[in-house]
Amino acid sequence: MKVLVGLSGGVDSAIAAYLLKEQGHDVTCCFMRNWDSMANNDFLGNPTIEDDVCPQEKDYMDAKSVADSLGLELLRIDFVKEYWDHVFTCFLDEYKKGRTPNPDILCNKYIKFDSFLKFAKERGFEAIATGHYAKKDIVNGIPVMKKAHDLNKDQTYFLCQISKEALAYTLFPLGDVDKPKVRELAEKLKLSIAKKKDSTGICFIGERDFRAFLQNYLPSKPGNIVDIDTNKILKKHEGVLFYTIGQRKGLDIGGSGGPWFVVGKDVIKNELYVASGDDNVWLLSNSCIVSDVNWLIDVKNDFDCNAKFRYRQKDNPVHLEKLDDTHVKLTYPQGIKAVTCGQEAVFYQDDICLGGGVIDEVYFDGISIDERLKNKLGNNK
Repeated sequence: MKVLVGLSGGVDSAIAAYLLKEQGHDVTCCFMRNWDSMANNDFLGNPTIEDDVCPQEKDYMDAKSVADSLGLELLRIDFVKEYWDHVFTCFLDEYKKGRTPNPDILCNKYIKFDSFLKFAKERGFEAIATGHYAKKDIVNGIPVMKKAHDLNKDQTYFLCQISKEALAYTLFPLGDVDKPKVRELAEKLKLSIAKKKDSTGICFIGERDFRAFLQNYLPSKPGNIVDIDTNKILKKHEGVLFYTIGQRKGLDIGGSGGPWFVVGKDVIKNELYVASGDDNVWLLSNSCIVSDVNWLIDVKNDFDCNAKFRYRQKDNPVHLEKLDDTHVKLTYPQGIKAVTCGQEAVFYQDDICLGGGVIDEVYFDGISIDERLKNKLGNNK
């Protein structure tokens, strides 16, 4: 099979390309450039960047080294405009509303499994492949996506928004391989990236300070951090848009009590609301509305399943009710902490990923979290 592998410069995609070649496929590699660091002045004055070469160009050089070592051709394609239009603009718009989006999911949906797929098809490739940890299986003649063998690295959460067409056209060579084996193979092959650490954080930010990066694009307006239980002003924040529901680190609230968590924010008033204690009730919800749902397989209108509300979270039992083709209501009487608007809810039946969508509204006993906070603040006066 003629396969185009998305080669990122990391160890996972490198071994994905190697395994496909070993399986007898006609493999070509391609490096995707999605972010123009220099044009956006992201790295000016950054002392961690060596030799004035931005990380993305270093990744390209790593990808070239891997392709050369494996004896494979490496193409290069720019999706900078597509990324800006479909991923980064949406990311900023959601943050301006006080929500917390997941740009890696958007990148998979619009870039790696859409723009890249079109690029591959136009050049006659029969399949695309990536270094994601996920499985594809055929059940009753239909492609389904399953959790990876290495559950610690499973990335189906980030793949929940890809289309059925993209899934049918994609190979996941690492589905049955665990991470230690990937490292072992890279060492055995003497690849230059064998010990390269895994990328962390949001794709276009990488290792940089997230808040400092956002300040290049969103206004930094200090405001009050308010104790939701007492209505007492505890200190100033650096900008309400830069905080996430459930966030604990970075609040720097001293004194007695704690630990402190972000439980709400008012973008209009520019106020951040916090509560103390791991067991505080303000983090709990027991139902939510999920919109823009993408279904990877056909499902019933009303059934029990599991859901993840953030990556690496355990599977949570929920009841799913389809409101229409792209909206569902999830109910979880046991209560779940820090279900956050703008993030993704991803649905599972055993190890099969059913799909996922954006958390739109969050409720506790039928009252929205925003309304609940407003009622509490009003009673505090």
